[in-house]
Amino acid sequence: MSRFGFRKASAAGLAAPDTTPAVPAPAPLAPTAAMPPAPAASTSTAAGERYGELAFDDRMATVDFRVGERAHIVVDSDVCRSCTTRACVTACPADLFAPTSDGGILFNYEQCFECGTCYQVCNGEGAITWTYPDGGHGVVFRQG
Repeated sequence: MSRFGFRKASAAGLAAPDTTPAVPAPAPLAPTAAMPPAPAASTSTAAGERYGELAFDDRMATVDFRVGERAHIVVDSDVCRSCTTRACVTACPADLFAPTSDGGILFNYEQCFECGTCYQVCNGEGAITWTYPDGGHGVVFRQG
């Protein structure tokens, strides 16, 4: 377990969980006359609007990034060159990882959500070093 409370499945000797559903998912319901059409996604930020109804871009407008001079995530591109999955590239919700032409990974920490997903999915031991941002820096969620 890391000092941040994360535990990698590979480091803990845990097998990946079986994600096969035990019961098939039910077929989606067809709209009927009794069912009104679903409302379109709202993009306004009117007072009293619930957070769950905001479009993604509007949600992002409620997030501040106080960028520090020191990166809180460091990616070792030498370790990344041997990676075959590139899980961090697809798993990062902020889309901050990009493969480079020489096989490494380019990471931009300035808009990181600090969720730790990259650290969890990385299968290259030591490829990602994650620490908390310096005090007063990092992501600030203003709503929700």
